[in-house]
Amino acid sequence: MNPAGQPLHINHLIHETSPYLLQHAHNPVDWYPWGEEALQRAKDEDKPIFLSIGYSACHWCHVMAHESFENEAIAAVMNEHFINVKVDREERPDLDEIYMNAVIALSGSGGWPMSVFLTPDLKPFYGGTYYPPDDRYGRAGFPTVLKGVADAWENRREEVLQGAGQLTAHITQQMSTAPAAEGELTQALLDGAIKQLHASYDAEEGGWGHAPKFPSSASIHFALRAWNRSGDPATLAMATKTLDAMARGGMYDQLGGGFHRYSVDGQWLVPHFEKMLYDNAQLAPAYMEAWQATQNPYYRRIAIEILDYELRDMRDERGAFHSAEDADSEGEEGKFYIWTKGEIVAALGEADAAIFCAYYNVKDGGNFSSHEYYHAGQNILHMTQSAAAIAADLGMDEAALEKRMAPLRAQLLAIRAKRVRPGLDDKVLTAWNAMMITALARGARVLDEPRYATAAVEAGTFLLMHMLREDGTLLRTHRHGESRLPGYLDDYASTANAFVDLYETTFDLKWLAAADRIVQSMHARFWDETTGNYFYTGEDHQNLIVRTKPTYDGAEPSGNATAAMALLRLSKLIDNREYHERAGRILAASRGEMSRAPQGYLRMLLATDFLLHPPREIAVAGALDDPATQALLRALHATFVPNQVLAHIDPGADDAADRIARVPLLAHKERVGGKPAAYVCKNFTCKLPVTEAAALIAELAKD
Repeated sequence: MNPAGQPLHINHLIHETSPYLLQHAHNPVDWYPWGEEALQRAKDEDKPIFLSIGYSACHWCHVMAHESFENEAIAAVMNEHFINVKVDREERPDLDEIYMNAVIALSGSGGWPMSVFLTPDLKPFYGGTYYPPDDRYGRAGFPTVLKGVADAWENRREEVLQGAGQLTAHITQQMSTAPAAEGELTQALLDGAIKQLHASYDAEEGGWGHAPKFPSSASIHFALRAWNRSGDPATLAMATKTLDAMARGGMYDQLGGGFHRYSVDGQWLVPHFEKMLYDNAQLAPAYMEAWQATQNPYYRRIAIEILDYELRDMRDERGAFHSAEDADSEGEEGKFYIWTKGEIVAALGEADAAIFCAYYNVKDGGNFSSHEYYHAGQNILHMTQSAAAIAADLGMDEAALEKRMAPLRAQLLAIRAKRVRPGLDDKVLTAWNAMMITALARGARVLDEPRYATAAVEAGTFLLMHMLREDGTLLRTHRHGESRLPGYLDDYASTANAFVDLYETTFDLKWLAAADRIVQSMHARFWDETTGNYFYTGEDHQNLIVRTKPTYDGAEPSGNATAAMALLRLSKLIDNREYHERAGRILAASRGEMSRAPQGYLRMLLATDFLLHPPREIAVAGALDDPATQALLRALHATFVPNQVLAHIDPGADDAADRIARVPLLAHKERVGGKPAAYVCKNFTCKLPVTEAAALIAELAKD
């Protein structure tokens, strides 16, 4: 700040809406957003581009910003030799994907912040991730890297351009070429995938692989389907032990609900503390399905806590959901979430603190180690065993223990709320909101919590009003009243799925019509007939060196897998054979990858499961306000029927004929002529009172 209290620096990011970009708007670096102005300046001045990609919840992004981008001397070097471009990876996942592949090809690893140098025609030639502000530990510091790259550009230009051309050709070939379909889609593909999950499963700690450990909701969904088909208890245990370990661990916010990004260790104890909307939107349905499959109330509780966290802390006044909460507060990662034992004793008193500390393994000297000095003596709340085992150790009844713990958690949560909260990335992303709509809509049904249906409808209405344009195209991001940037494949596919979920929750036909409209727009903008799958970007995404075709799952489901599932679900509800065939082509195009590396293609495999094991086509006939109809729906939603499509008809309603015309699944006469609360399904016709339908619902759960 200058003496008048004004910022010393204002760069070209000042007019952006992304909180991450705005965090850098007062750096001494002359940052530009990705766009024509910066790219043209690079050409006019014959300078390479330094492209820095990160996101607001990224701890090491903040570290590099403070160490280097706020440093006047380092900024001077950057401004002299480069056109500096800053990108929010959540707004521009296309750029992130392209240049992350380049960094991985160059260095063998990737991560954020991503630091990559481009020629003026956008070809990458050097890059890495975090660079320290000076040379240390045998590693070049950022000033050394900057000067070395500038020297290469000035004095070894031909060598740089040749390498850039070769690298660009490599990543273009790697990212844009879809392999030919390899063989048929068969049950053997699914059987091979579950064997691979068993082979990589950590039987000691739960989860797959070793440190760091990421939550894999798709693995849970896939294991539960395999168990439902085979009855293999080891497959069920693989899912339930993982769910237990994650929810008991420090990766789960034991006071406020919701999961942190991932665990840095193999025991689910020490997380990176950022909370992402997309993680929690995917994990809540996994716990819901586990509750349906096992009726273990713990899974129901965790699902409710996740959704309640989102409603409490991540929802804006118009019903949409913010993107993320940072890992850091007051300059320290995790400070908002961790406790000393003394703080807990002071808050709860000796007697209650003794029980609380036993429950959450709180120690006098702290319960975890960290390389960060400020974690000394701190505790991450976590459980080392089940509540039943803890109760036994304390000589208490489990129910009595849980009853006593609930107000203690609430008391500490209220105290924690007075701390300085981590930073909030309050931008609204279409795909992530769509995933949360799906979680809430399913939560309303499975958990029998109507408030989730209300929230899902409000978020869906936000997307309709603010993100869907009149021409049927979607926008990617919204903040402070401004929607911008063309949507990507996952925005379309996730929104289509979310709107199907809204229909299956509310039975309001507008959601089904909107889903169909979005799928049609998605096909027009992204489909590649030559390979039988979708590009990630449309033609209106400019200045890209390659159009990718996402099939591999990252932290988020792949766009093509999500699209295939949306097409399959809609094909059943509206009887569209073309959608079914298109989904089959998408899955066939990834058949080889699903076979060779199934854990990277689990969402594709879940769609394949839906294709190979046709869903139960369920219609409920009867007035929705009839208690018998509602009782029947509750019984159905409490049952694990993983592959299903659901429709409703009130045969006595004035619009019954219109509903049948718009939802062809309802068109068969035997499906709509019954008494209130008639329950009908393909291969099953039942017009019984709900008390007599339990056996049929149980039969539905069998594959």
